[in-house]
Amino acid sequence: MLKNLILVALIGTVMPGTAIAETPLRIGLLFGFTGPIESMAPEVAASAELALSEASASGLFLEGRRIEPVRADSTCIDTALAVSAAERLVTSEGVAALIGADCSGAASAVVAQVAVPHGILSISPTATSPGLTELDDRGLFFRTAPSDARQGEVLADVLKARGIETVAVTYTANDYGAGLASSFRDAFTRLGGKVTIELPHTDGKGDYSAEVGALAASGAKVLVVAGYADQGGRAILQTALDLGAFDRFVLPDGMVADSILDAFGGAIAGAIGTLPGTSAAASASFEAMLRENGIDGQGPYRAEAYDAAAVLVLAMQAARSTNSADIARAIHFVANAPGTPIGTGEMAKALRILRAGGQIDYVGASSVEFTPDGDASGTYREVVVTGDGFQTVRNW
Repeated sequence: MLKNLILVALIGTVMPGTAIAETPLRIGLLFGFTGPIESMAPEVAASAELALSEASASGLFLEGRRIEPVRADSTCIDTALAVSAAERLVTSEGVAALIGADCSGAASAVVAQVAVPHGILSISPTATSPGLTELDDRGLFFRTAPSDARQGEVLADVLKARGIETVAVTYTANDYGAGLASSFRDAFTRLGGKVTIELPHTDGKGDYSAEVGALAASGAKVLVVAGYADQGGRAILQTALDLGAFDRFVLPDGMVADSILDAFGGAIAGAIGTLPGTSAAASASFEAMLRENGIDGQGPYRAEAYDAAAVLVLAMQAARSTNSADIARAIHFVANAPGTPIGTGEMAKALRILRAGGQIDYVGASSVEFTPDGDASGTYREVVVTGDGFQTVRNW
C-alpha cells in the first residue's frame, strides 16, 4: 500500500500522443572509448545499450516510445574533455539523461559542471571513488557501482583469508586510485596486515623502473596494483615482470580486463583480483545473455552498466516522465524492495507491471539496492587468473 501511494506521488506528466511516441528518447552514454580503460569501455557501453534495446523493442515503454542511445568519449582521465563531451550530449544531442561518466574524476566533474547546472540526471556504472558519496549533486547522481570504501575492505578480507600479511601498493594518482588505496590500507591494517609502501604512479609514462624499484625495495613479495589495465597499471606489471621484482600480484577492478590476459597470460597465473559481482548463478545467467547478444569478454562493470540503463528506464516508466527530477524520485521506488523481483532479460515484464500500476524490485545482474545517498550497496567477486582467464572463486 505504501509503495502504491509513493507511486502516485511520483507520477509526472503522462506522455500520450503519436508525435511523442514517434520521437526517439535519446540517452547519453559517456565512457572512455579512448584512454586507460579503452579495452573495457565498448563492452560496458554495449551492456547498457542491451537493456535500452530490450525496453525499446518491447513497445511498452512510455506509450511505445523508442530509445536511442548516443555515445560520447569521456577519455576517463581528461576531465575537461569529459565535461565538453557531456555538454555536447545535453545541449546538442538533446539527451534526457546520462549513463556515465565512467572514471571517478570525470564523473565528479560532469556532475558539477554539466548535470547539476542543466538539471540532468546521471547514473554511473563504473565510478567508485568514496568521495562521490559527498557530491553536491542535488539528488541527480546515482551509481550502480559500489564505492571503493567497500572494495578496499573486501580486498583486505580476501588477502587475510589467503594468509597474505604484507604487501606493497601502487595506485594511479587520481580520485579512483587514491580512494581505493586509502580504503584498502585502513582495512588491511585493522586486520593486522602491513603495507610496506604506498606509491602513486602517473599514467602515460614511458618508464616505470624507478617506481617498481622502490616498491621492490620495501621488502614486500606481493604487489597490489590499483591502476588501469590499458595504462600505467599494465606498464607497472610489465616492468615488475621484466625486472623480476615481483611474481605475485593483486589486481583490483580497474586491472581485471581481457587486455591484461592478452598481454601477460600465464606470466601472472595465480594473480588475485576483486571486482563488483553477484552470485555465481546470477552471474552465469547474465554472461550467457551477453554472449547470446554478441558481447564477449571478461571485463568488469558490464552487469552494472546493464543495470544502470535498466533502472533509468524503469524509473522513467514508474514516473511516467522523462524529467530528471521525476526520474530521480522514482529510482529508489523501482530498485529497492518491496515488489516483484526483476532479473536480467525481464525488461518487458517490469514495464508491463509498472504500466499496470504494480510494484517491482529491480534486482538485475548486480543485486541492485540503493542507499539513501544513491550509492549501490554492492557485492564483490574474488577472482584468480588461471589458464581459462579470470575465474570466480568466492563472493563477498
